[in-house]
Amino acid sequence: MLSEHTIQIVKSTAPILQEHGETLTRHFYQRMFKHNPEVAPFFNPAHQQAGKQQRALAGAIAAYAANIDNLEVLGGAVELIAQKHASLMIKPEHYPIVGANLLASIREVLGEGATDDIINAWAEAYGFLADILIGREKQIYQENAKKTGGWEGFKPFRVIRKEQESRNITSFYLAPADGAPVPTFKPGQYITVRAATPNGSTTMRNYSLSDKPGQEWLRISVKRELPPEANTPAGYVSNHLHDTVEVGDLVDLAPPCGEFFLDVSERHTRPLVFVAAGVGVTPIHSMLSAAVEEFAERDIILIHAALNEEVQAFRTTFGALAQRHRNLKVYYRYSDAPANNTRTGNASTGLVTAEYIESLLPGRDADYYFCGPQPFMVSLYHGLMQWGIPASQVHFEFFGPRQALEG
Repeated sequence: MLSEHTIQIVKSTAPILQEHGETLTRHFYQRMFKHNPEVAPFFNPAHQQAGKQQRALAGAIAAYAANIDNLEVLGGAVELIAQKHASLMIKPEHYPIVGANLLASIREVLGEGATDDIINAWAEAYGFLADILIGREKQIYQENAKKTGGWEGFKPFRVIRKEQESRNITSFYLAPADGAPVPTFKPGQYITVRAATPNGSTTMRNYSLSDKPGQEWLRISVKRELPPEANTPAGYVSNHLHDTVEVGDLVDLAPPCGEFFLDVSERHTRPLVFVAAGVGVTPIHSMLSAAVEEFAERDIILIHAALNEEVQAFRTTFGALAQRHRNLKVYYRYSDAPANNTRTGNASTGLVTAEYIESLLPGRDADYYFCGPQPFMVSLYHGLMQWGIPASQVHFEFFGPRQALEG
């Protein structure tokens, strides 16, 4: 356990970390990539360039400092980090590298404000958190390896089918190259794709599994991310998959991970509401496909928002599911107006707001699962919180600092 002296010192640094957190984390990443370039493949360069990773880490550090005397409230954040680390094959030997660069960055950024007491307290606090994460990640690795068809590390899968789902989304059906069984997973989880880069290194990306468990394949449905300008890292892996990877090719995968999933063992009578925007529909598709088979007694609603019909994936699949399952209702919401300025039936023009969702529900009390771009997520989250929906009934996947969602 942390000493009371350490807790008080770390907690006293929370205000300055809240104010200067991003400056610290930008310096930290620059320093670490310079002194320890071997860890660079674990990080998404597009997120680095956009500042998302820096903001996420700054938020996590500030939250840890503010709640170090009440770590139970950070349980969800710890699980999210552990699952992400396990998906990327972060191991115990990586933690000293991060710790050394973090402590050096605190001293270099804060200057005289980083007293020996502060550095020593943060060293103890970092070591305490690292031990928690290492322990949980070890459990995840063991659980994944013990599954039927499970493994640890990266394993080659063969592309057995490649199918275009919309103008910019393509599905890849992946089967173990060694003929082993396909491992089970929780609907909503993701896998990690490792790809070679032109400079001879590798890079990794997480992609949600877009089909239900129990199939003879793992399926990912990848949106082509166009780089905003030449020589930027955005979209490298998605474009590689779209343009280069074909049926018969091998793709290296890490086992399924992730804390955003539908627990099919839970039995409630509340309606299930799935809301997706854009390619955020991929984990939602997996959840919905499992839900209609597991929860025949529950009302289920799917709302899929997209720019327009051309970029919308799975519309035919969702329509077929609604025909087979009478408890499922599907609605489409488009931000672009159609050419004839009209949409009928279950399709409409506009944004997905709390008010729109309420118009489709018999009441507000439901279990909500949602995924999509940040503005969509922020709006929906705030709407549900204003309704007073319990946190246990609100489930989402959000990359970035939690403050951006709650602020």
